[in-house]
Amino acid sequence: MIKSMTGFGRTTIETEGKSITIEVRTLNSKQLDVNTRIAPLFRNNENEIRTILARELERGKIDFTLTLDRNAAATVSINETLAKSYYDTLSQLSLSLGNPVQSDIFLQALRMPDVISTPQEELSDELWATVRQAILDTCAKVNDFRTTEGAALAKDFEKRICLIRDTIDEVTPFEENRIVNLRAKFEKSLAELATKTQYDPSRLEQEIFYYIEKLDITEEKVRLRKHCNYFLETMEEPQANGKKLGFIVQECGREINTLGSKSNDFDIQQIVVRMKDELEKLKEQLANIL
Repeated sequence: MIKSMTGFGRTTIETEGKSITIEVRTLNSKQLDVNTRIAPLFRNNENEIRTILARELERGKIDFTLTLDRNAAATVSINETLAKSYYDTLSQLSLSLGNPVQSDIFLQALRMPDVISTPQEELSDELWATVRQAILDTCAKVNDFRTTEGAALAKDFEKRICLIRDTIDEVTPFEENRIVNLRAKFEKSLAELATKTQYDPSRLEQEIFYYIEKLDITEEKVRLRKHCNYFLETMEEPQANGKKLGFIVQECGREINTLGSKSNDFDIQQIVVRMKDELEKLKEQLANIL
């Protein structure tokens, strides 16, 4: 199965007078890279959140956001004794300094530390269980998005790898002519050499045969075809195999490079260039999958 590393999921839940929104965005990355923005109430659960993201999303650059909005008014506590003490102290200071401005002392007293406070809210097990399930649901949405994107990429992969495999057959007619032309070239050179020096014909024939055998590209074509078929088989496996597909493409590249270096023929090298072009496009797209 081909799954893109690009994905998006969003879930909003209303519970206990709170509106909680979970948003997950994923992009391409060779490793797991998680960035989080988490509301203070859930910050102690960050390690568990990261564990869930790593298990469900596997790999990629992941941006996770968990926000909390309270639908009901928050309970506010005012320390009247402390506020009065601040007010009296500031009033006396203002009077002793001859400060004529009195209107801002009350507001200033309210801004002093610990005058106004909001009681620390504890995260209940029930609320965390609800939010944890919402995180799992959001990850499922991301994976659905990735699968949809991956299906489009799979069609492109299949098209390019089949094009490379089918192009192998185009090499065959040029391969046969190449050996004939190479042997004719040797025979012409031998005819010219015979007028100038003596040589052992049988020994020379052995060397020519050895040289032509080294230029044989049958094995490279067979291996390249097998790699292409293996690529298509791996695409159909149920799990995401982006790294494995990348390794197979590397092996295809080695066979194509060897085929080009051994071809010693302009027409075959043109075919090799086309193969390399398709392979590079394939590599670029493979960087986008899980």
